[in-house]
Amino acid sequence: MTRNRKYVLAGVVVAIGVLTGAILLEVLGTVLFALTVAYVLLPVHGWLTRRGLSEWTAAVAATLVGFLGSVAVFSPIVYTLYVRREELIAALEAVPETVTVEFAGGSATVESAEVQAWAVDQVQAIAVSFATAAPELAVKFALFVLLLFGILLKAEEAIRAAVAPVPHEYRDVVYALGLRIRETLYAIYVLQLATSVVTLLVGYPLFWLLGYEAPFTLALIAAILQFVPIIGPSLLVVPLALYEIAVVGDVLGGVLVGVLGVLLVAWGPDVTVRPRLARRSARLPGSLYFVGFTGGLFTLGAIGIVVGPLIVAVFVEAVTLLADEVNDREIEVVEAEVDRLEELREADAESEVGGGATEDSTAS
Repeated sequence: MTRNRKYVLAGVVVAIGVLTGAILLEVLGTVLFALTVAYVLLPVHGWLTRRGLSEWTAAVAATLVGFLGSVAVFSPIVYTLYVRREELIAALEAVPETVTVEFAGGSATVESAEVQAWAVDQVQAIAVSFATAAPELAVKFALFVLLLFGILLKAEEAIRAAVAPVPHEYRDVVYALGLRIRETLYAIYVLQLATSVVTLLVGYPLFWLLGYEAPFTLALIAAILQFVPIIGPSLLVVPLALYEIAVVGDVLGGVLVGVLGVLLVAWGPDVTVRPRLARRSARLPGSLYFVGFTGGLFTLGAIGIVVGPLIVAVFVEAVTLLADEVNDREIEVVEAEVDRLEELREADAESEVGGGATEDSTAS
């Protein structure tokens, strides 16, 4: 196949892919989610294949892993916002409409009625949307499983087809970007999920010992918030501590919730889990991860939680490759200039030696 023919076919594939994306816009989030999960599960599929399983059986097993992982991630969210919505609404309605905070001999009254009503309305709206969209969600979940299986089954062919049009001298760039994508997805899915599980296991007994009526729900919310970079479960722990101090008037209880919550729930899982799993993480600074998370969430919705940090990570990798290329070229230019100067210096030395020998022969 000639190079021009490969480029034409690659352009046709891209054009048809864009058209397909436009037609399947309503399920594009599901397709992207399946692609990212499949990319993370490729090592699992390869490991099963090397253990003697057929391609089809290994794809089924890896798909089952992805299915169970997705259920483990989304079922707590549905359970908290739909099944336990009454407890969540009751906890929100228990917050007084006005909160008086005394500090340094003075006092200030904070109106919380509007925020309280907005939060209750949001919980009720989410519960209703879950109920009305249940058939659509079931179809999308089935589509996700089918796509995941198909991608895993034909992953090698798809990767070869994607890399084939790229000239050999640029394939190292493709492989570097692919490695960064895999590391980023590993950090989002595997590392964040493991941290969330540890948060749930630690948070449930902690909130139970502190006397809260719904310790499992609070621990579940803290585990979900682990997917929010930098601040994470602090979004739950800090308001609980302030509520205990400002509303209930229990300063000791507020301090216990704040200190133990930050140490054991917000900070502890990161310290214990991340060092053990960070070997294959994305090496992406937390600030950039937060920018990608928030930007992707606000721009693309739920799928932006994954796509946003992924795009930022790929951009950082591309900038790094460009910087390395420029620096390498500058080093090559400097080395060539040094070699040229060395050659000129050697030539001058030889000419001086030759001139001295000529003068000696003339004198003799």
